[in-house]
Formats: sequence, C-alpha cells, structure tokens
Amino acid sequence: MRDTHPLDIAGGLLLTAAAGYVDAVGFLRLDGLYTSFMSGNSTQFAVSLSQVGHPVAWEIGHLFLCFLTGGFCGSLVSLRLPGRWGPAAVLGVEAALLVVALSFAFSPAQGPVAPILAAAMGAQNAALRRSAGFRPGVTFVTGTLFSLSHTLAQAATRQGWAFGWVPDACTWLALVCGAVAGGFAYRGYGLEALVIPVTGVGLVLALAIGRAVRPRAAA
Repeated sequence: MRDTHPLDIAGGLLLTAAAGYVDAVGFLRLDGLYTSFMSGNSTQFAVSLSQVGHPVAWEIGHLFLCFLTGGFCGSLVSLRLPGRWGPAAVLGVEAALLVVALSFAFSPAQGPVAPILAAAMGAQNAALRRSAGFRPGVTFVTGTLFSLSHTLAQAATRQGWAFGWVPDACTWLALVCGAVAGGFAYRGYGLEALVIPVTGVGLVLALAIGRAVRPRAAA
C-alpha cells in the first residue's frame, strides 16, 4: 500500500464502498441474490441445482453470465488501452452501465436492472490493478478477510509491517459501510438510490481522466 498512489487508494476504497452499496440494492431487489458477491451466488446456485425444478438456478446463472461478460469487457478495454487511460476507460464502461440501471427508476418498464448491475460489478474489478499486495476497488472481500488475519499475525509476531493490516481492514470496512448505506437507501428510495454509486463512480472516473491527461497538459 505504501507504494500505491494516494488517489488509487482513495478511489479504490470509494469503488469498494460502491460495490457494497450496489450489492445491497441487488440483494434486496432479488430477495437474497447478489450482483457482485459471486461466491455467495455460487453456493446458492449449487444448492438450487440439487433441488429439482428450482427456478432460482436459471436466475443465478444469468447473473454469472452478466458478471463474466462485464469482467471480460472491462479486462479487454484495460488490455487494449494500457497505461493511464485503461482505468479511465473501464470506469467509463461501469459508469455507463450504472446509469442505464438508474434510468429504469424513472421508466414504467421493468428493465433487467440486476443483470446490468452484475455486469457493472464485473467490469469494476478490471479498473484498478493490484499494487504491492493491495488491490483497491474489488467487489469481493473474502480473500481480504484472510489477508487481514495474516497481516495481523505478522504484526503480532513482528515479521511484517506493524500496520500492514490497515489496507485490508479499510477495504472490508468500505464494503460493509457501503452495503449498510445501500440497504437504507433502497428501502427509502428504491432504484433511485442508485444515484449514489453513479455519483461515486463518476467522481473516481473524473479523477482517473485527470491523471490520464495531466502529462500531456504539462508537456
């Protein structure tokens, strides 16, 4: 984390909070399914397959496909645009998907909101790369919790940086706080609550664009 740019840290934590927020909205809208926590969906998918005629398996499979598609497209954009413009382009894709999902809040049509949110979360994972063991902006924290326990053990035995656990703790707290906010907001405002993650991702996108154009401006 000490080698990671401060803007990447701040932006990554904001994106992780947005992922928790979006996942809470999806969880409440889908009565217990997730739009970013695919480990939980995988368990529910396996259980539903063991129950003959269970319709949830198809719905979860659709979420898998959308998440994979979003991750594939985000990674493709990142690979095609290496350097500073890669993250900005991926965040642009994610922001566009979130705006589409938000638009259904103002439409009488019942659009495929959850699949679009899953695609956005898949794309987000390609936005910011791992740096010095710290990967900001991810939409899942299972590995982060283990890493937190490991870095705490290293700090306790003085075999690692005394505060090496802080990045993982901040990442986990960002997702949890985002999910709490998303739960409250969805219950109060429905899909209109998506304006918050749209704004958050838009802010990180603006920062990424600013960093991308700065060298040219200086030249």
